[in-house]
Amino acid sequence: MGECEGESFAEWAAEWLATSIHLKPKTRLSYEAVLRRYLLPAFADWPIDDITQRHVRRAVASWSQAGIAPGTVSSIYSVLRSVMSSAKAAGLIGLNPCSGVRMPRAEQREMLFLDASQVLALSRAIIVPYPTLILFAAYTGCRAGEIGALRMRRLDLDAGKAHIRESLADVNGQMMFGTTKTYSNRSLALPTFLVDELRAYLRDRPSGPDDLVFTSPRLTPIRQNAFLVRYFKPAVRRAGLPAGLRFHDLRHTCVALLVAQGAHPRAIMERLGHSSIEMTLGRYGHLFPSLDDGLVDGLQAAYEAAAQSGDTPPVST
Repeated sequence: MGECEGESFAEWAAEWLATSIHLKPKTRLSYEAVLRRYLLPAFADWPIDDITQRHVRRAVASWSQAGIAPGTVSSIYSVLRSVMSSAKAAGLIGLNPCSGVRMPRAEQREMLFLDASQVLALSRAIIVPYPTLILFAAYTGCRAGEIGALRMRRLDLDAGKAHIRESLADVNGQMMFGTTKTYSNRSLALPTFLVDELRAYLRDRPSGPDDLVFTSPRLTPIRQNAFLVRYFKPAVRRAGLPAGLRFHDLRHTCVALLVAQGAHPRAIMERLGHSSIEMTLGRYGHLFPSLDDGLVDGLQAAYEAAAQSGDTPPVST
């Protein structure tokens, strides 16, 4: 396209990003990268109202044909859809050209679930001071950023509670504290063994209200990438666990442990800090294979109780 007469995609994208005050710093950086690497080269000088669904489909196809992973293509499309949705809301376009555009199917990365003995083996294989962190992750289901941001004043061991209020992220080398991923504040009950582990772990550590519970050996905030390379992955190997195990799989492990004891999906949703029950069931629904059998047993029991009561009213004719 030639020079634009009205507002260009690049101009509107810049305004959209500048006015999206709800974005977390790490999310903002990722959006800036998507715009710079993919969307501006494709649409920068185009008038925003000249972009059609055909152009979006062609762009998606070109990214796929260039070998970009399906998940990344979906992320690029998601940013483009947000830009165009805001343009529609502002009255710059009549229809969102991203509507109805199908994405390449991305392979779901397999979740790995540890059993309780494997969690214990991993905690014993990792270097001090991290054994307690492994147990905390697997038995609370917290995200890595939430664990890294947990402060002493949020930990009430007398009540057996951890109050999750913040998250920690490495943004271009700067450690930044912010809200949790879904902006959810939640209080998690801790099993007795974990309370005891935390008491022993914290005995010789700084205990001011703003001190972090989990830190690097130098008492600085944990940088997740460094932690994974130096401590987590070597411990996975030493414990003889699957090489593909990720730290996030400890969150999945918590769900599996809860499901095994019959926890309700709503309780799991609240523990994980998911934004909806649909998200929880969509991600972990396959872990509930026996729910329908249990429902059928309940229906059978209800019928049998009614049939045996002798109080069935006569059928009117």
